[in-house]
Amino acid sequence: MWSCWGLLVLFLAASGSASREREWAHHGASMFADLTPREMRAVRDFLHGQQELGLTLAKGTALNKNSILLMELHVPRKHEALRALDRGQAKPPRQARVVVQFGNQAQPNITEYIVGPLPFPTAFEVKTFKGDRRIRFESRPITSVEYVHLVKVLERAAEKARRLLHESTGFTFTNCGDRCLTYSDIAPRGLASGERRTWVMLQKFVEGYFIHPVGFELLINHRDLDPEKWTVEKVWYNGQYFDSVEELMEKYDQGTIEKVKLPEHDPADLYSTFVPRGHSNTATNIHGAKLVEPQGPRYHVDGNFVEYAGWSFAFRVRSSAGLQIFDLRFNGERVAYEVSLQEAIAFYSGDTPAAMQTKYIDAGWAMGTSDYELAPGIDCPEVATFKDMYHYYDTDKPVRYRNALCIFEMTTAMPLRRHFNSDFKGGYNFFAGLENHVLVIRTTSTVYNYDYIWDFHFYQNGVMESRVSATGYIHATFFTPNGLNYGTKVYSYVLGNLHTHLIHYKVDLDVAGRENNFESMKLKFVNVSNPWSPGHTIQQSFLSKTQHETERSAAFRFGKKFPRYLHFYNPKRENKWGHKRGYRIQFNSHAHSVLPKGWKEENGISWSRYPLAVTRHKDSEATSSSIYTQNDPWEPVVSFEDYIRNNENITNQDLVAWVTVGFLHVPHSEDIPNTATPGNAVGFFLRPFNFLDEDPSLASRSTVIVRPGKDGQPKIQRWTPEVVGHCVTDRPFTYNGTYAGV
Repeated sequence: MWSCWGLLVLFLAASGSASREREWAHHGASMFADLTPREMRAVRDFLHGQQELGLTLAKGTALNKNSILLMELHVPRKHEALRALDRGQAKPPRQARVVVQFGNQAQPNITEYIVGPLPFPTAFEVKTFKGDRRIRFESRPITSVEYVHLVKVLERAAEKARRLLHESTGFTFTNCGDRCLTYSDIAPRGLASGERRTWVMLQKFVEGYFIHPVGFELLINHRDLDPEKWTVEKVWYNGQYFDSVEELMEKYDQGTIEKVKLPEHDPADLYSTFVPRGHSNTATNIHGAKLVEPQGPRYHVDGNFVEYAGWSFAFRVRSSAGLQIFDLRFNGERVAYEVSLQEAIAFYSGDTPAAMQTKYIDAGWAMGTSDYELAPGIDCPEVATFKDMYHYYDTDKPVRYRNALCIFEMTTAMPLRRHFNSDFKGGYNFFAGLENHVLVIRTTSTVYNYDYIWDFHFYQNGVMESRVSATGYIHATFFTPNGLNYGTKVYSYVLGNLHTHLIHYKVDLDVAGRENNFESMKLKFVNVSNPWSPGHTIQQSFLSKTQHETERSAAFRFGKKFPRYLHFYNPKRENKWGHKRGYRIQFNSHAHSVLPKGWKEENGISWSRYPLAVTRHKDSEATSSSIYTQNDPWEPVVSFEDYIRNNENITNQDLVAWVTVGFLHVPHSEDIPNTATPGNAVGFFLRPFNFLDEDPSLASRSTVIVRPGKDGQPKIQRWTPEVVGHCVTDRPFTYNGTYAGV
């Protein structure tokens, strides 16, 4: 009797503990929620009220002004957040990170501030970077106001070359009707720190203009804060360089240069459009398969807090870089404190100056603010939960991004587990299987021509997958014969330029606690004596483990042999079978480095040297990149190499794994009009490795077991009701596509 009472007490205690942990996780999730429009306005009004800052509106036409560039949540220090998450204590005050560009002073600069407490700020302080690095004014992202002035320079230059452009392309830049030219600007903006020189290439302004270059490129120096002093330094036309537009036109009129005439433009035969063409072998009078929720969603979303099948986490979309999740727990235990997108780069090669210079570092374009509206039934299932996002970047008021994030459960149409147990006599002993359902949280970033689809997938067996799928338009330049060394001809005068995509993630693992170790595993062949046949030997694979004790030891370089198993574990916690409780990182990637170590722009992306680097957690090492790297990769404000240079001990420490995934893309004709997602998805998995005593999906009631009955009829055992029939959403397709101040 007493043993029964003891079991009841233990059960109630465990239930109470689980309930408390869930309550604390829910309580703390709002610490990571993005700023609300109300908070953004409060911060703006507070800073505009500080006379010493001298702030004016960002949208004024002048460049020599002091204005807010970016505003986003300032995440609390980890130890402060954990007091709320693990003990239910008061949450630290909410704060904002604000980037201010000071152009109206003797020494223009960029300064970052931490402003709080929210929602009624009363104080601000300067935010510093590791090593007290200063932020060069020239490294700031380009704004809409600067683009206005850049277009004016383009208009003047294009007007001087109007006859050439019209004769060469049939299009002009101004007064052009339905035959207008547009432009794409290239970064980084120069060849050394402190420069602001941008190559701009002209394109036909048609649907999908990214793949319509016309063979005319300009180098514009726009460093001065007085746009009247901006100059055109170089011109490239049809493979030839000139020091000015005037020189080009003089030689063009003299007939001393090689001219080009593009094929006549036919708007009815636009190779860059999504409008269907060609023969389809798929019936178009019926819809394809749809995702449905027969009894409604099985996940729960409250604000930025999500629960599903034992998982819980908080999410946000950082304006500067994108999707992040915090306090990731499985069955109430934290697996990771943070899993977040840090940076995405695409480094190109080519024969034109624009192609040579293209090294896109996407946080420099405020990648998180490129998370535009998701289309139901295309980007996400119709039944998904859609969330609006709010950003404050290059604006004077919060901007609402409608339906920019979605959450849904889906079936993968692949069993999570299954077995057919044959009796080898034409029958079976049993069949058992479990349908594989997974929760997905998704955003997309359309950073100009490319669309990145960002996913986190949560499986019922304790596995989390991070995945990015690339689509959108390729970055194309004007075709030259030498260009075939750098890509593929995809149209009569268009080259698809080869490039490498690299994506960087921060994975702050807390596996069964904060004190973790890291080891790698690989196989070695060993020759052992055969115990049952003397004189013979057996070759076997032997598991070789390496304990990594320092940060430098745990930084794996591209081009070097990479271990198969990457294991993070708690040395003080064991599962039922005596194994250290752990998680492993498994890569789905074929990335490689994009530049030699230490080569100019490579200094700004030193994280790209390593598919994996492991460091001790530090609040001062919150991110691996910054919004300033794009326009100053030579002397970056955030240098990832600094994080491992001191080579600290990582034994029994709070560890952060920095993960790089990616792929090489050599464009091909099937990338016209658009790059498709199949084969262009990379990422990594977090997989439990002795973290549990058995597969936790065993708890799923979606299991089906079939056994032969004595009467010859199958006996079906299931724990959830069978769904018969079909259902789809009763909501018609809608899509708005706009985003505006609120």
